[in-house]
Amino acid sequence: MSENISELTDKDFEKETKKGKWVIDFWAPWCGPCKIMAPHFDSSAKDYKGKINFAKLNVDENFETANQFQVMSIPTTLFISDGEVVHAIVGAMNKEQIVENVENVFNN
Repeated sequence: MSENISELTDKDFEKETKKGKWVIDFWAPWCGPCKIMAPHFDSSAKDYKGKINFAKLNVDENFETANQFQVMSIPTTLFISDGEVVHAIVGAMNKEQIVENVENVFNN
């Protein structure tokens, strides 16, 4: 995991995402599209460091949170503002798509 990306779990998800802007990648180690998206997600996290929080949640280890948000396919990316989901994308994205969604959702 990159220094620019937090790792969230069932135990800390709600507490951590309660405040601020978050982009969260729901993923699993065996997921091919998740592996393809990972470097793009990492690069985006670096670009937005200090402005927007980027995090990953392993759905195999944290199925309660995945169920709570009805994550049926991975990767799923949730955009959260002060604890509320404001946007969701299912499927792998490249950096350009991640940045475009961040800009559209959070109006940066």
